[in-house]
Amino acid sequence: MKKVAIQGFAGSYHEVASRAYFKGEELEFVFCKTFKDVFAATKSDPQMFAAVAIENTIAGSLLPNYDLLKESNLSIIGEYKLHISHCLCALPGTTLEELTEINSHPIALMQCHDFLDTLPNVKVVEKADTALSAEIIARDKLVCVGAICSRLAADLFGLEVLKMGVETNKRNFTRFLMLADQWVADEITKGQTPNKSSLVFTLPHSEGSLSQVLSILSFYGINLTKIQSLPIIGREWEYQFYIDLTYNDYTRYRQAMDACRPLTKDLKVLGEYCEAETP
Repeated sequence: MKKVAIQGFAGSYHEVASRAYFKGEELEFVFCKTFKDVFAATKSDPQMFAAVAIENTIAGSLLPNYDLLKESNLSIIGEYKLHISHCLCALPGTTLEELTEINSHPIALMQCHDFLDTLPNVKVVEKADTALSAEIIARDKLVCVGAICSRLAADLFGLEVLKMGVETNKRNFTRFLMLADQWVADEITKGQTPNKSSLVFTLPHSEGSLSQVLSILSFYGINLTKIQSLPIIGREWEYQFYIDLTYNDYTRYRQAMDACRPLTKDLKVLGEYCEAETP
């Protein structure tokens, strides 16, 4: 059985992504209040895995998670791109017309604004979590109250789905990173042929420093799929760069890394893994 630390509650999208990534395996979840707690829980148990959201196609990057990953001793062993499809659920027997209130996380509510606009007489209430909203309705038997959450949460708490796909943008995806202790990661990825890596580094505060790195990546045929800059605390106007790379030739990728190291500072490979397809 694998133990997986996730942010959120039972039925959350982190659980959905974890079950999809570790499909067919028996999982035990450690539910954490914050992402910082996820990293702390995983640090306390080297055999524990973690699933952490890193970016969303609508909301963008989850910036604090980059630094949490960098400061941890965890490695990326894989990723999963989850299609976020929200459902509206309520106690069994409830109809859409009977709802007087809808609860969910503020981001989920924002992602469903077109649907919510069709219900002008229904009160919209922000809650701490999508799955927790469903759990509270089931636990307290709240009549005429609906929750916007995952289908897993609705099924888990015995709620009836009133409407599927209530999100406004149907191309809403979240990318989750699957993490493990470095020793465990080495064992899991042994024998695999990675085609993606995530790195972090800093650059001299000089003209053309980033351009030089990008030129090397281009020369070796390495595809830059994402670049995210974050300020370095205590060093005004200087930045660290988080980048994702994909490649077809692992040897050429390693040669590119060797060529980039003299031009960068504190270059750290956060993980070498197999790129996930977008469903």
